[in-house]
Amino acid sequence: MKGALWEGASVLAQGSRSMSQGWEPSLGAWALAGMESEGSVAHESDVVGSGVKRDASPHDLGGDSDMNPELEELELLGQNKQLVQLNPRKKKKVVKKWRDEWAETYKWAYVAVHEGIHRIFCSVCKEYGRKHRRNPYGNEGSRNMQMSALEEHNNSLLHKEALRLQLASKDQGMGLIDRPVYIKALISKSAEFILAAVLHRDPHEGEFIQAVQEVVHSLDPVLSKIPQFVHVLERLVEPERVVIFRVPWVDDKGEAHVNRGFRVQFNQALGPYKGGLRFHPCVNLSVMKFLAFEQTLKNSLSSLNIGGAKGGSDFDPKGKSENEIMRFCQSFMEELYRHIGPNQDTPSGDIGVGPREIGYLFGQYRRLTSQYETVLSGKGVPWGSFNLRPEATGFGLVYYAKEVLADLDKDLRGLRCVVSGAGKVAMHTLEKLIAFSAIPVTISDSRGYLYDEEGFDYGKLALLRDIKLHNKSLRDYTKSYTKAKYYDDSKPWSVKCDVAFPCATQNELNHVDAMALVNAGCQIVFEGANMPCTTEAMEIFRKSKILVGPCKAANVGGVAVAGYEVVQNNSRIQWTPEEVDMKLQEIMKDIYHKSIKAANDYGFSKGNPQALVHGANIAGFLRVAQAMLEQGCV
Repeated sequence: MKGALWEGASVLAQGSRSMSQGWEPSLGAWALAGMESEGSVAHESDVVGSGVKRDASPHDLGGDSDMNPELEELELLGQNKQLVQLNPRKKKKVVKKWRDEWAETYKWAYVAVHEGIHRIFCSVCKEYGRKHRRNPYGNEGSRNMQMSALEEHNNSLLHKEALRLQLASKDQGMGLIDRPVYIKALISKSAEFILAAVLHRDPHEGEFIQAVQEVVHSLDPVLSKIPQFVHVLERLVEPERVVIFRVPWVDDKGEAHVNRGFRVQFNQALGPYKGGLRFHPCVNLSVMKFLAFEQTLKNSLSSLNIGGAKGGSDFDPKGKSENEIMRFCQSFMEELYRHIGPNQDTPSGDIGVGPREIGYLFGQYRRLTSQYETVLSGKGVPWGSFNLRPEATGFGLVYYAKEVLADLDKDLRGLRCVVSGAGKVAMHTLEKLIAFSAIPVTISDSRGYLYDEEGFDYGKLALLRDIKLHNKSLRDYTKSYTKAKYYDDSKPWSVKCDVAFPCATQNELNHVDAMALVNAGCQIVFEGANMPCTTEAMEIFRKSKILVGPCKAANVGGVAVAGYEVVQNNSRIQWTPEEVDMKLQEIMKDIYHKSIKAANDYGFSKGNPQALVHGANIAGFLRVAQAMLEQGCV
């Protein structure tokens, strides 16, 4: 009788194991009291929690040897049923515990939630165990299997480079980046040294490190050919001046608030600092430095005599009244006016800073200085703005795409285009794509994306602008055009397309999105936003031979027209929209050809899918580097 009952308990336990969700043989297995099952592991916490000793016999479990044998056996069976029901819940806690401990032990791994489950990820390739090696269980594998899979990276140059730079930073008393940056293998020791210095100095500034890394890798052949530029690049990756200040303001209820203001004046070798102001909750020092660094090379590429800068605040204009925005802008300018001027720094608008905000900022600047100077661009047309200034970035993006396609014997006509974002850049990109008979089919915001299979036209574009003007959801578009669909919490990159225009924000397109674009048939990506693709996404595009038009070249239109606005205001004349449009087309054509020439000069053939990226980085760097070299070590 005893044998039968214990055999029944064993069968019951095995059945529960096989039915447990997320079952992992080497992690979640546990033995019933008095039993040993092959491959099972009994955690001490499980045994203590159940009040059962691991090696106890059936008689030991009863406690009283004089107890009725049948009652004793029934009680034992009941205890084991209870054990079967309770232990699966405890198993999850144990699994999470060893995952956390293991990731803490090996600094090149980290724990993150993927599809609701905690996984161990390799900090180099950002993949978890089963992505490295398939296993017979069809899941992420046991602890040993995950360790073996991830340890394969110990022998890769890529991993060794990341680990060496991180350890070098740690040895100097600096903390590691919370989510380590993807580090690509470097060719020259000079480039490696410069990138290591940036990682040591600013280990927590992920966006800035990402931007510097892309440029450093493009400049590898330049540094090998012209060694004196090594020390120039060392100085270039450090901003000339960083201003951080407090911005206090009062809301409509009389309550005081404080935000943080920034102005990063990165490089002035080619002329006065020039770059936008961004009001957005994501603004921090890393974002400002990356944008200012990109702006420096972008302005150099435009052939205008202006340096690079960027600024802004973590203030969010959304949901604020007109008076609250005005009070914040006035408080922001109370400090900023000390650091700007027509021959020093001339800011312009960016995300969250349009003609309204520029007007409030300029009014306060004029009040504080008693000067009507050309110090802010992006003002209202009646009092000094440039025709086509709001449209310039989006229009320029499409003009650049047109030049690239023409060199490939292609045309925008009939090409299906996916566009992300719903701001000025995205809207004006749609407008110019429609003008060139392309078929833009998507637009997106922070809550999801809108897909119209038939494509947008001017009538539909007018509706989209009205929706955004009144701060409504893009879903409202489907009320007028029922065939269109709005997808919540999704990105448009899985939609079938020929060309993609990411126009929302930095790092919006990751490696998963890149794979989706590849599978959707995308052939070319033109970056409308600043650094919209992560480093991993760029690697996937390179391996898939997808051509990338980089933001340094593709979205120069805005700053180029802003530079001409300064010339217009100083001469007190007004250029017509047609004149501005012709100049913008010439600028974008010139930028494309300069990028291709620079790429060819340094060994990147036109057939290289990253030729435009490397060419833009090289052409932008050479101009500013030569100016820095001639001006001495300052």
